[in-house]
Amino acid sequence: MELSVVQIGNVLTRTSGYLRTVSSHSLQPYRGCSFGRALCGVGCYVQHNGHLTRGRPWGDFLEVRENAAASYRQHVAGERRWARAARGQFSIFLSSATEPFLPQEARYGVTRGVLEAMLEEPPDLLILQTHSHRVTDYLGLYEQLLRVAELRVHISIETDRERIAGLPPHASSVAARFAAARLLKQAGATTVITVSPLLPIDEPEQFFARAAESADAVVIDHFIGGDGSSNGERTRRTELPAAMASVDERSLRIEYRDAMVAIAQRYLPGRVGVNIDGFAGRWLPAKEAATEL
Repeated sequence: MELSVVQIGNVLTRTSGYLRTVSSHSLQPYRGCSFGRALCGVGCYVQHNGHLTRGRPWGDFLEVRENAAASYRQHVAGERRWARAARGQFSIFLSSATEPFLPQEARYGVTRGVLEAMLEEPPDLLILQTHSHRVTDYLGLYEQLLRVAELRVHISIETDRERIAGLPPHASSVAARFAAARLLKQAGATTVITVSPLLPIDEPEQFFARAAESADAVVIDHFIGGDGSSNGERTRRTELPAAMASVDERSLRIEYRDAMVAIAQRYLPGRVGVNIDGFAGRWLPAKEAATEL
């Protein structure tokens, strides 16, 4: 993997498109992702962003934005004023195009530096999005952040299967991510399990019962309607659909998502979100459940 250390101008990006209703800003401590060759990288929607990849294979490069915390401190006042005037709230999604808690974080500490800067100049809302159990490395920082900002932590757990034939292993095991969710919830952070992209689930009842014990809410996001293309065409060009079909052919259809939503609603009534609404914290009413498969 090609690794480089770079400088970023303004680390706070005003959101548009998919994230427009989720937060006022996104923040990427890294560019690229060393999880790109793991299971989550196979279905990662970011790999289709040519502006970001610049023609490089996903998982083959990582740019460390070493001045991210300094950039945050430099730009936060102006971006906060803009956000509150234009969007009503200064909210940050960290991160939409990389993993904030990569193994390289232990060496470079870019995400940690940004979180420490936020203690000095907090957003109104911080949404942490991760595929990694390493999110719990900074529990002490989250406890401090909770005193000055609203904090929501999203942990992606796409399936209950530790392995799916034809795909690489998870970067972080299913068991480790459920354990991380429990720790975060116990620490007082609003914790959301994002089933994104939804993969075949062997035991849906047990999976969502486990989610209800470990987190405050769940988001269910199928690649159809979730990957930013018509009928999930971007994802269909990857190896993910064939691997999904080999486990459960039904999982390729949007009706599979609806069936999982119906089950999730029984365990987390009023705390289930679908696709972008879920990432924005907009939950289905408790009485509204999708039809079963």
